[in-house]
Amino acid sequence: MNIAANIGPALALDIADATSIAGLRHQAEGCTRCDLYRNATQIVFGEGAGQAEIVLVGEQPGDREDLSGKPFVGPAGRLLDQCLEEAGLDRERCYVTNAVKHFKFTSRGKRRLHAKPNAGEIRRCAWWLGAELNIIKPKLVVTLGASALYALLGPKVKLTPERGHILHPANRPPVLVTIHPSYLLRIRDEAEQRRLRRDFVSDLHMAAEFQPG
Repeated sequence: MNIAANIGPALALDIADATSIAGLRHQAEGCTRCDLYRNATQIVFGEGAGQAEIVLVGEQPGDREDLSGKPFVGPAGRLLDQCLEEAGLDRERCYVTNAVKHFKFTSRGKRRLHAKPNAGEIRRCAWWLGAELNIIKPKLVVTLGASALYALLGPKVKLTPERGHILHPANRPPVLVTIHPSYLLRIRDEAEQRRLRRDFVSDLHMAAEFQPG
C-alpha cells in the first residue's frame, strides 16, 4: 500500500488557526461544527504538554470525560494509564486527545451509552485535531482504534492488518496503529484479554522507544 497517498481528514483538510494549545482550546469552547454539541455537557479537548513527543489519539470522550471535561479519565483511561506504565511510557511525554471532542451517545433510561461517531463527525472535528498536531509537531502519533486511524490516514488504511505497525505518511508525523483500550474492557475471555493486553503494551513500548529516522 502506498501509505504516502493515504492521509485522513486531520491531515488533509483545512484546520483551525492557532499558535498554542491554550488558544486553540479557547476557540473550541463554543464549537458547533457538528450536531454533537447539542446533547453533550461540554467539549472535551486534549490534555498534555504543548510540545509533547507523542500524541495519543482516541475516538471520543465517554460519559466520565463528558462530565469532567478531561480526556481518558474513565475506565478506558485508567487502563491506558496502567498500560503506559507497564510499557515504560511516561504520560508526561504524551498529549492525549480524541478524534471527536463531544460525547456521542444514546439514552437508555438514566444511562448514556456510547455511540460510534460517523465519518462526517470525524471530518468536521478534524478542524481541531489537525490543529493540535500542527501546534505540537510530535515525533509520533499513536492512533487508538479505528476512528482515530480514519482521522489520521483515511478509510483505506485498516486497523487489523496495520495494528502494531508504524506508518509514514509523506511530510507528516509517523503513525503507530493500535487498538483502543476500551476494546480490552469488552473482552470476556480472560486468556484472550491478557494476550491482547500484552500486545497493546508492546505497541505502547514501541512508541516509547521510537526514534525518528
